[in-house]
Amino acid sequence: MNLTRRLWLLVLILCAGICTTPNWACAQSNNSDLPDSPSAVARSEHGNDSPTDREVSWRSLPGDFLHDQKDIWLFPGQLAKGRHWLPTLAITGVTAGLIVADPHVMPYFRSHAARLDDLNDTFDAPITTAEVIALPACLMVAGYIRHDQYAVSTALLAGEAYADSAVVDLAMKAITRRKRPGDVPPGAPFTDTFFSGGKSPFKGSAFPSGHAAGVFSVATVIATRYHKHRWVPWAMYGFATAISFSRVTSSAHFPSDVFLGAALGYTITRYEVLRPR
Repeated sequence: MNLTRRLWLLVLILCAGICTTPNWACAQSNNSDLPDSPSAVARSEHGNDSPTDREVSWRSLPGDFLHDQKDIWLFPGQLAKGRHWLPTLAITGVTAGLIVADPHVMPYFRSHAARLDDLNDTFDAPITTAEVIALPACLMVAGYIRHDQYAVSTALLAGEAYADSAVVDLAMKAITRRKRPGDVPPGAPFTDTFFSGGKSPFKGSAFPSGHAAGVFSVATVIATRYHKHRWVPWAMYGFATAISFSRVTSSAHFPSDVFLGAALGYTITRYEVLRPR
């Protein structure tokens, strides 16, 4: 079995594991007074301000998305009020440090590209995109089959988070127009890459990584809402990290692109999409 088939098998196992997760609270007793859904269990234990509580429907999704975008683009106003400076400075500082290190790190991955062919083929861009989409898609199908509204809401939230991070990612790509490592000629330095890449955010612009933003947004939704099953966060964030790292080994992105993409996917999802409203 080649690596690509093994990775797809892993995705199917993750989907099956999440979709067939039992409701332990109800399994312990036949008492009809106990909550009979994961969302009810979450509300009873965490109150009304837990990120596991948020529910969404197809009807509310467009309005929720617009609400998210408004908050995201008005975020500088929060900084002006003195809020959220510590995490903002941390992400900015790490990204800046990685940008400085990028020209020194990428030659290693280019020189060892031949050894990573199998890995890079396994994590090819279309394959990883399909795998990321497959997770919430499987969750939604299972939710409808099992009449589990919590699973359906989780899938919808994953889609909302993916779309939110994609809009921010594409806007930043259009502005920065960073050249991809693979577009740098052999022997040329990996410097002066900003404002010299593709003019379209859909092609040729690298900063930040859309794959990292997308996979971390989906992983954060599922890991947060199914955190009571300890293996789920480990599996989701491990899967997201593997896909994100593959963007560097395949010379599609610099480390700084991947870090900022992952940070955007996580923060937008955790502190905006999953914020109770």
